[in-house]
Amino acid sequence: CIATVEKFRQQLPTGPHDDLAQLETDFRHFCKNQPTGTKENRFCYFLGATEDAATRTVGNLIRPLSYGLPSDKICNQLKSMDSQICELRFDVKPDFTQLGKMKVGDLRKILSGWGEGMACAGCVEKADYVKAVRQFLPKYEPEEWQKIQAAEKSEL
Repeated sequence: CIATVEKFRQQLPTGPHDDLAQLETDFRHFCKNQPTGTKENRFCYFLGATEDAATRTVGNLIRPLSYGLPSDKICNQLKSMDSQICELRFDVKPDFTQLGKMKVGDLRKILSGWGEGMACAGCVEKADYVKAVRQFLPKYEPEEWQKIQAAEKSEL
């Protein structure tokens, strides 16, 4: 909740936000740009900012936001109205420098998140999964790949 509110707040122009209708329009536009299936999209759905939402409680976010209330306070208020909002948990980005220490399930999750789940269809051991993740790492996470390369060079 807090991360999504902060993300929206960063997209707003600086200065006072007196026009509630404009704020609501901006939030609906923010929600429209969120890909389907993401945590941000679910957050928008719970607040009623998506077209398929059953309820409309966007005002519970917009009004406190216009007052300049901090994101954590806004989320506490939203939690009292709908506890599902706080049940959204964002995935933590894995530490790709520690691939050998990850669980096989986490390695599988990384591959499937990249859409490369079938690339390791014949994988049996953990080393096979680590090899597959390393193979696709430059394509999907180039910055992390650079870090790994630099770490390996410094070890030599």
